[in-house]
Amino acid sequence: MKLERTAAIDRFNVRLLVVGTGDVVPFATLPRLLRAGDLVVLNDAATLPASLHGRTALGAAFELRLSGPIAPHALRGVLLGDGDHRTRTENRGAPPLLRVGDRVQLAGFPATVTSATGRMVELATRLPDDELWQRIYAAGAPVQYAHRPELIPLYSVQTAYAARPWAVEMPSAGRPLTWDILLGLRANGIELATLTHAAGLSSTGDDALDRALPWPERYEIPRRTADAVARTKANGGRVIAIGTTVVRALESAVVIEPPRCDGTVAPARVAAGSGVATLRIDPAYTPRIVDGLVSGLHVPGESHFELLSAFAPREILERALGGAVAHDLSTHELGDSCFVLR
Repeated sequence: MKLERTAAIDRFNVRLLVVGTGDVVPFATLPRLLRAGDLVVLNDAATLPASLHGRTALGAAFELRLSGPIAPHALRGVLLGDGDHRTRTENRGAPPLLRVGDRVQLAGFPATVTSATGRMVELATRLPDDELWQRIYAAGAPVQYAHRPELIPLYSVQTAYAARPWAVEMPSAGRPLTWDILLGLRANGIELATLTHAAGLSSTGDDALDRALPWPERYEIPRRTADAVARTKANGGRVIAIGTTVVRALESAVVIEPPRCDGTVAPARVAAGSGVATLRIDPAYTPRIVDGLVSGLHVPGESHFELLSAFAPREILERALGGAVAHDLSTHELGDSCFVLR
């Protein structure tokens, strides 16, 4: 099954496919699909201009797509050959071979290769942090793919509540959450909480690298969010994740308490603090914290579809996708959305 439509949808006009019922409704009706006492958790990571072009000392062109947040004096990412997003990622030419110690020009500043494993590299620069950030924002662009031929401005891949610039691709499930909808959730007695998750690349064009996606990704869960999750669970409410990144962060931070002396088991809880999400969620996984999620539309074979399969049987998801095709819904990061409950 294939969703053919890839047109960008204005964030105010996104439609929401309700998995299970098959209903297709305006995204703005989300507050009415939830109930008082539920908790909606958002990923507040802002999107970086994570596509950076450079040249080797011999003049060979390449693109570096960052694979995680910018560290002091260091950039990590995946190399692509010369070209731009108008060529499908898997059809881009091979990048120049870089070795440890090689010097390159990246986004107009010098950098040195400190680690290289195939197309995955780490570069170091001596630029002061402030100047490094200025250069990246001046010369970088959002990561984008061939199904969007027009250049996407950085502002169009930010959520309304974006905070720290950690994401190399937009946490796009939150794109249609306008302030009107967020206020509507609060007015309906639904609590809001945030975490920060470094949403990574969705494709590299390299089969071996793509099969390993999603890679380990950094996250940080505030104490107030961990407390809100515990309070919601104790009161019988549901935890609703906005996006697969929120699911991965919350489920990676689960703490399972040992059985009590009387043999009873305390409910799973979420640990506050920083961590690295290494969990791969698939149909065999039983979510311990998240009861439902809002996501983009994904098809079998994608890692995000495997994650959705932890919340609904494959046949129900495929039936829902049939409805998405019938309603001409749009897929990819700037398209329509779906809502699924366990």
